[in-house]
Amino acid sequence: MALLIEKYNNFYKWAESVSDPRVHDWSFIPSPIPTYSLCVLYLLFACKLGPMFMKNRDAFQPKWTLVIYNAILTALNLHIFIELLFGMINAKYSWPCQPVRTDNDPTELRIAAALWWYFVSKLIEFLDTVFFILRKKNNQLTFLHIYHHSTMPMIWWICVKWVPGGSSVHGAVLNAFVHVVMYFYYGMAALGPQYQKYLWWKKYLTQIQLVQFTIALILGSYVLYLDCDYPKFISWIVILYMISFLFLFGNFYRKAYLTSSKKEKSHSEEHQVVTQRRSVRLRANISN
Repeated sequence: MALLIEKYNNFYKWAESVSDPRVHDWSFIPSPIPTYSLCVLYLLFACKLGPMFMKNRDAFQPKWTLVIYNAILTALNLHIFIELLFGMINAKYSWPCQPVRTDNDPTELRIAAALWWYFVSKLIEFLDTVFFILRKKNNQLTFLHIYHHSTMPMIWWICVKWVPGGSSVHGAVLNAFVHVVMYFYYGMAALGPQYQKYLWWKKYLTQIQLVQFTIALILGSYVLYLDCDYPKFISWIVILYMISFLFLFGNFYRKAYLTSSKKEKSHSEEHQVVTQRRSVRLRANISN
């Protein structure tokens, strides 16, 4: 036991020594305990406590709360996207390989701050699940949803702690843009059924997400191929994580759009056959 504790302490000291000194004192960053504790509490609430609390209660209908919440997240992700995009341009970042610069250059600090806000946004997004539960939309509490929301803060705490810049920006800037579109969509949907006619593009939103994961997977793999001066363990995390997302989101897309469209087509064909048969019988009865 003493040997294990010693090894852990040695590993912790080493990990701290290679972390980025610029973000050492930023909120949530010094220790993993606050972030990972919130993720555990999120899992407990999403999987057990939340549904149990709402079991014998009427569903809440927080229409304007949802509209404001989604507007805030749309604006926050737009801010993150702009900060990262212009930060990359000003710092002359290269694709796909960009080492992390740990100096106190104002542009690099701007990028690090935007990545910190990106990480914080993943904690704020726990409220997505809270609103599902309060509205008794338990069908939305899929494995994909809970897996996505519970793991993103963990992974991005690691990224901000050790690589708040460089090639980490590529995936974050793509995801921030997708989240601008996504939360704008959710905000429109929250306004009520009269706006459903403007939300015909939900299918394409999922397609954009799948394209995003594919690009992030390619970039992460290419960083390894180039032997870029960027931590390989981060690249491997990105690669494995994107593979899991492609599988889960791909499965969701298949069930939600491909399988359902086949069923609708089959039902439509069956309806046409039944209608034709009734028409033939009606004509036969008339002729008789």
